[in-house]
Amino acid sequence: MSGIYILGGAQTDFARNWAREGLEIYDMFREALSAGIDNAGIEPEQIEVGHVGNFVADLFARQGQLNGFFAEVYPQLCGIPTSRHEAACASGSMAILAAMRDIEAGHYRCATVVGLELMRNVSGQTGAEHLGAAAWTGHEATDCQFPWPAMFDRITREYEARHGIDGAHLLQIAENNFANAKRNPLAQTRDWQFPPGCFSADDELNPVIEGRVRKLDCGQITDGAVCIILADEKIAGEHARARGLSLADIPRIKGWGHRCAPISLEHKLQLSAGQPLLFPHVADMFGDALRRAGFNAVTELDGLETHDCFSVTEYMAIDHSGLTAPGESWKAVEEGRIATTGDFPINPSGGLIGLGHPVGATGVRMALDCAQQVSGHAGGCQIKGARNMATFNLGGSATTCASLVIGVDA
Repeated sequence: MSGIYILGGAQTDFARNWAREGLEIYDMFREALSAGIDNAGIEPEQIEVGHVGNFVADLFARQGQLNGFFAEVYPQLCGIPTSRHEAACASGSMAILAAMRDIEAGHYRCATVVGLELMRNVSGQTGAEHLGAAAWTGHEATDCQFPWPAMFDRITREYEARHGIDGAHLLQIAENNFANAKRNPLAQTRDWQFPPGCFSADDELNPVIEGRVRKLDCGQITDGAVCIILADEKIAGEHARARGLSLADIPRIKGWGHRCAPISLEHKLQLSAGQPLLFPHVADMFGDALRRAGFNAVTELDGLETHDCFSVTEYMAIDHSGLTAPGESWKAVEEGRIATTGDFPINPSGGLIGLGHPVGATGVRMALDCAQQVSGHAGGCQIKGARNMATFNLGGSATTCASLVIGVDA
């Protein structure tokens, strides 16, 4: 891979409710973009191309054409090429991949990516209906109140059928991520209080949402935006020298994976029937990212920022990444391997469950968190000695899947 570097970026406070503040999606975009440019220490006019990751602003905010916001914030950006990318919860990663292709092709040398979603301006039921657009409308999740909890309950039941699954391990994943979020000053749940016994099958403290999916298994409905600034090797080298650093100190996207499967969950499960992994294309995606980055196994990395829209999603990432054998994700949970004190921390940020999940921003946020980890700027979430991290961002029921390996060469 050619060198693509992350010069900096910024995240909004995921605990904010922008509609209650009398603000709109543009305000969120502006804050993330301006803070990201400031953090990277560049001038707006250095940006040559812009990409936006967003899923459903058309429904939640009745606003499309979000890429027009770049020049609205900075008139200096009037005339640069911009675009918006949608792949459900993987929208942010698609925007990053598009920006990478721009730089790799030599068309542009400095790109900005903004991922964002405004989601807390409607009722919970309306929000669930809007998010249901990532399923196959009219073909699946038609007999439930909450489409996505029902779909991921189906994944839990498939694990049960193939390997067996203990709900206590899923709850431990949730408890880990909420605990990690306590150390993240931008996490949506950082100030939440959890009564004793809530991480259990107690129907009052942790009510059932759909099937085996309980309230604390679920990622959050979140308002938020994230910006990252990408650059080629020449720009990154100039950036490093201006700060008294070497190029090896600047976080680099070392590898990437991108795989897709049928939109229907049942079709995906039929394709993998009789196999140990539920989603073989996810394992292939991890393999692609590792190979491109020059690694042989995920255990050669220092940790993972993964998609935990539900606790079973992280459970799936554990064995599909190769951290354990298929069906043995529970071992990594039970042995404490995925805790911040373990040998392979997962979601030190708090993940979607603890930090929050503004859908279109999540893939960009994962990349920013990994860049901060490997450069030693992750604050209270820092993994000691982290040099290489991976992301795993999925859209729908693992329909669109993407992974980045981000590291430093120092």
